[in-house]
Parts: sequence; structure tokens; C-alpha cells
Amino acid sequence: MSPAPIYLDLETPSEAGKLKEPEAYFNLHKDKLIILDEIQRVPELFQILRGVIDRRRRDGKRTGQFLILGSASLDLLKQSSESLAGRIAYKELSGLTVAEVDKGKSPDLGHLWLRGGFPDSYLAKNDEASLRWRLNFINTYLERDVPQFGPRIPAVTLRNLWTMLAHNQGGQLNIAQLGNNLDVAATTAKRYIELLEDLLLIRTLRPWSGNVGKRLVKAPKIYIRDSGIVHALLNLTTLDDLLGHLVVGASWEGFVLENMLSCLPAGVTPWFYRTSAGAEVDLVIEKNSKERFAIEIKRSQAPSVSKGFHLGCEDIKATKRFIVYPGKERFPVTKEISAIPVLDMMNELKHGK
Repeated sequence: MSPAPIYLDLETPSEAGKLKEPEAYFNLHKDKLIILDEIQRVPELFQILRGVIDRRRRDGKRTGQFLILGSASLDLLKQSSESLAGRIAYKELSGLTVAEVDKGKSPDLGHLWLRGGFPDSYLAKNDEASLRWRLNFINTYLERDVPQFGPRIPAVTLRNLWTMLAHNQGGQLNIAQLGNNLDVAATTAKRYIELLEDLLLIRTLRPWSGNVGKRLVKAPKIYIRDSGIVHALLNLTTLDDLLGHLVVGASWEGFVLENMLSCLPAGVTPWFYRTSAGAEVDLVIEKNSKERFAIEIKRSQAPSVSKGFHLGCEDIKATKRFIVYPGKERFPVTKEISAIPVLDMMNELKHGK
């Protein structure tokens, strides 16, 4: 890119200090892309940015002025939507995905699954160093970052909640039970869950609720979004540790789920499907009015599905049926169901092939 962009980490006092007179600084570098990282730490910049952007647009420069980065979606979106409506586009970035670590050969799924998608964790020199990085991240986030957002939440309580969610990865959310386990009111537990979701640390997957005339499960499923954080909370250092733990199947499901959702086209909503009678589909994707994918996630080289999956597919009238598994080849399991590698499923969702 020419000219080279300017990067300012607003968490660093020396770089934040360059913006004591922000308009003057922006005017000095008006021909360059300015990257503002951790902007939620300097919220007063949003109003100033609005005026600067509007003046530049009147001069004919309509795009490529600023790249705004932040790890806290709730504050960032609130501030920018109020001040920069019509002047900003949003992009949620996931951690590293299978597609990004694939270098023209079959990627090492186990390595990415164990360590998660944070680059420093994934690229650490060994599994022990990777785990240390994630434990430090958890401690820093709980003790320094989370207290920025709303009323003080005890770090010990929030860590206990996070650890409970790791043990129950992919389970259905029971706010009352979580509150009892944490010794807080259900409304307080609900607020904690909403905060972790706003901070992009957990994901709640809602149940599909089409008109099928069945008794449907209504509680959402809940996942910690980064598999490496799940394993750090459970103190699982190596792949052998993970494979011997009860969380292994649910962890694999959450890992595959995040990879698939990272490449969904805009406007496509993911769901799961479950009835009280036992019909169940791990992931339902409605790509358009004519295509409805039913996706089962299995950690087996010889995957198969239960009767519940077949019933769920019939209930939702699935047009395509897949089992995502850790192998390298795509093959038919039945006349209607294909077993498919993670990367191929991502391409199917993104490009339809």
C-alpha cells in the first residue's frame, strides 16, 4: 500500500499521546490510511472522526481514511453507530481458521484445534508456551479488560463462570442453574453471559423455530468461541490431554462450528434444531429460500448419524445433508448424506462448491 499506513495502538500512552490534538494530527497525515487500534479506550475520538471524515468526503476522498480496530464490540458499536452512521462499515474478525492455516496441503487440524485461533497461541514454540499465553490472556482479560465495561464483576466469579461453560461446551444454556452454581441471582448470571457474548468470547446458537408443529427445545446452545481458551480453562496442555478428556467431542463440535460460521455469507443466520422427541441437527443453515443445509459434526474417520438426524432433516425439509468430519476426502454416507472435510464444508458454505 502506498503511501504506507500509520498504526496507532491507543493502549500505549506514547502513541495515544500523539492524538492530544487529533484534528491536527489527522490533517498532517490526510493522504495516509490511519489505523486506530483499541479505540474503545479513547471514545471521545468518535465525534472528532465524524467531522474529519465529512470534510474529506466533501473533498472527494470517500473511502480508505481510517481503519478502526477494537476487541470490545459492545462499546465500539455503540459509539460508532451513534457518531459514524453512514460513514463506517463493520467486519467481525474471527481467530485463525482452517482456511487461513492451509498452505496448499491438508492443514494440521489437531494443532489449530488444541491451541485455538489466537495467532500468538497458535504460533508458540511448543504446547506449554501456547498454554501459558492463553492463561495469561484469560487473567489479563478478567482483571484488566472486563472491568472497563459496566459494573465491577469479581474476576473470580467470572472465571468460575467461564470454566463452567468450558465443562459444558455446546450444552444448552440454563441461566437458573448457572446462577445457583455461582451463588448469584439468575438476572445477574444472565448479565454476565450477555457481557461475555458482547465481548465475542462466547457464542449462543439459537434454536430453529420454523412452523413444523413439533415440541421444540427453546433454550440456546452456548459455546466458548475459541477452542484454545476452552482447553486452557480445563488445563489441557497437549493433544493427548484433550483426547482423554470428556470435553473432546463437544470441543471438536465448537471448533468446527466457529470455522464454518466464519465464512457464512452476510445475512445468513445459523441455528440448531432439536425436539423433545429426540430429532436433532447440530447446525441448520438457510442459505436462501431454496437451500437449507442440515449439518452434523462428528469426530470420527467413519462418521455416521443417528435416527434423530434423519428425523430432524425431514422436519426442517433439508435440501442438503452433510456430516463434517476430520478426514481429508469427501464421500457419500447414504444416498442423501455426504461426509465432508472441514475445509470443503467451509468452501461449500461460502461459495456453494
